[in-house]
Amino acid sequence: MKRKLTITLDDALASKAERLARSRGLSLSALIESVLRESLGADGPSFAARWRGRFRPANRNDPRYKALARKYLS
Repeated sequence: MKRKLTITLDDALASKAERLARSRGLSLSALIESVLRESLGADGPSFAARWRGRFRPANRNDPRYKALARKYLS
């Protein structure tokens, strides 16, 4: 179900948003809805899924690692 809302935008921002929507073949409402969905993560993968596999293991020979290990693992 859709719900009608009224929003207030700066004139310059509204003009730029309308041009962007037209360039993408969307209405301004559809553009705003897609940006909100993307920002809220409604249709996308979870935070954990997006970041899974992107981190390298720590270099255990790094002096910073050793200092942190002594501080937090002992």
